[in-house]
Amino acid sequence: MSIVVVATITPRPEAVDEVREALLAAVPKVHDEPGCERYALHEADGAFVMVERWESAEAMAAHGKAEPLATLGAALAGKLAAAPDIRRLTPLAAGDGSKGTI
Repeated sequence: MSIVVVATITPRPEAVDEVREALLAAVPKVHDEPGCERYALHEADGAFVMVERWESAEAMAAHGKAEPLATLGAALAGKLAAAPDIRRLTPLAAGDGSKGTI
């Protein structure tokens, strides 16, 4: 069963551009990680939201230890207003199965 994660990253106001660039640089590297089914970056109201889907809990755990995330963490050091808000979601399928889940 796929694992869905939503991570919200809130930069300090003066670091928005630097955080955006660091996130944009990380995305293609994460796409190459085993088990990555979706890693999509969004921006709204001064924050960045990453919608992720991983093939398994093991793939998601490996992502947490992988080089792209370590590099991203170093690039974001001192640039965030708060720690990232990371939420693992449980899908509640409803309606059309192809549209009711991520």
